[in-house]
Amino acid sequence: MTPRLVFISGSSGAGKSSALRLLEDEGYYCVDNLPPRLLPQFSDEILGHPAYQRFRGIAICIDARTIGINEAEHIETLEKILSSRDKLVVFLDAQPHTLLKRFSETRRRHPLAGSNNSLPEAIARERKQLEFIAARADLLIDTSDLTPRALRDRIISRITERREGVSVLIESFAFKRGVPTDADFVFDARALPNPYWDTSLRGMTGLNAPVATFLDNDERTGLFYDRLNEFVTGVLQDFDQSDRSYLTIAIGCTGGQHRSVYLSQKLFAALAHKFDGIQIRHRDLPEDQKS
Repeated sequence: MTPRLVFISGSSGAGKSSALRLLEDEGYYCVDNLPPRLLPQFSDEILGHPAYQRFRGIAICIDARTIGINEAEHIETLEKILSSRDKLVVFLDAQPHTLLKRFSETRRRHPLAGSNNSLPEAIARERKQLEFIAARADLLIDTSDLTPRALRDRIISRITERREGVSVLIESFAFKRGVPTDADFVFDARALPNPYWDTSLRGMTGLNAPVATFLDNDERTGLFYDRLNEFVTGVLQDFDQSDRSYLTIAIGCTGGQHRSVYLSQKLFAALAHKFDGIQIRHRDLPEDQKS
C-alpha cells in the first residue's frame, strides 16, 4: 500500500497542483508550499493526531519557491525527511520545450522568473534547484505527453490504487518523439523487421492480429522477446526483495506503432499473472487505435 505521507514536487508547469487536487479528491489531506523547516513537526503531529485518521493520507507539495529562501538550511532538512522510510516522493517533470509552451499559452509567470532572467533561464535554474529531490523520488512522472485525464489516470493507478509490492509500468514509445524521461529501463526494438514496410500492415498496430502474426513468425523478434522477458522477470524478482516501489520499463521503435506495441503487449500478458501491479501504456498510439 501507499505510505500515508506523500510528497509532491517537480517543475513549475509540470502538473503539481493538478496532482495535489487529485489526491485531495481521493481523500488526502493536502498542504501546498509548506516551509521545509516546518515539515518534521507538522508531519509527526498530523500523522499521529486522531482527528486526521479519517483521511487516506497526507500529501505535501514542495517547490522551489520555499527552497530558495535559506536554501542550504532547507535542503539539509528536506534531505533528512526524504531519506526516511514510510513515505512516498513523487516528482513531476516535463521537457523544457513543453514547459515553455505551457507558460506561453497560459500567460502564467514562472515563480523564479524576474527582470534579470528569461523564462528558459528560470526553468533551468528551478530544475537545478530541485535535482536533489528528483534524485530521491520513488516515482518520476514525465507529463510532457500527458493530457489532464491521462495524468489523473496515472496518479490514481500508480498511487491511490497501488497494491503491495512493486508497481510496474510497461510503456511503448516512438524514438522519433523522444525517450520517456521517467523510464528506469529502455529497450530498443528498431533493429527488428518493421511491419510498416508491408503495405497491408502499415495502417495497423501491434495490437492487431496480422501484425502480431508477422512478428511471431520472425526468429529475431522471438529471440529479442525471450531475452527481454528473461531480463525483466529477473529484475522484478530482485525488486520484490528490495525497498523500491516503482519501476517503468520502456520499449521503443521508430514510430511507436508496431514493434514496440507488440513487444510491450506480449510482455504485459506474460507478467500480469506472475506479479501484481503490472500496468501498460502505449504512449504514441492515437487514442482511437488503443483498443
